[in-house]
Amino acid sequence: MFIELNYSIEQVLTALQTIRVNLIRDEYVLHDIITETLFNAGITHEKEYRLAPRNRIDFFIPGGIGIEVKKGKPYTRQVIEQLERYTSFPEIKAIILVVERNLDIPKEINGKKCFSFGLNKLWGIAI
Repeated sequence: MFIELNYSIEQVLTALQTIRVNLIRDEYVLHDIITETLFNAGITHEKEYRLAPRNRIDFFIPGGIGIEVKKGKPYTRQVIEQLERYTSFPEIKAIILVVERNLDIPKEINGKKCFSFGLNKLWGIAI
């Protein structure tokens, strides 16, 4: 596993704001970009973190921050149901949804802070 360090949600969001990508065809390319971004920011993380059987969040950051990545424009209801599952676990204290196109999600799910991070806002264009 990893040494327990605590990172603030602001540190993680600040790191993610540095991402600049062209349109991508494969979600795992975006995973690699996020991995590199977190590494360059000095943020320890684990990919494909297993919360329970059939519940793997894309990234887990010590201190309880989860990051879930979705390519394109996913179905809002399915994403919220997935975030509801993830935030039901005690390890998750806050969750960040990284999507290509902004997606409105509740600011809190199961009493835990939720952030939607649309990469298209960073591009400065509407896609």
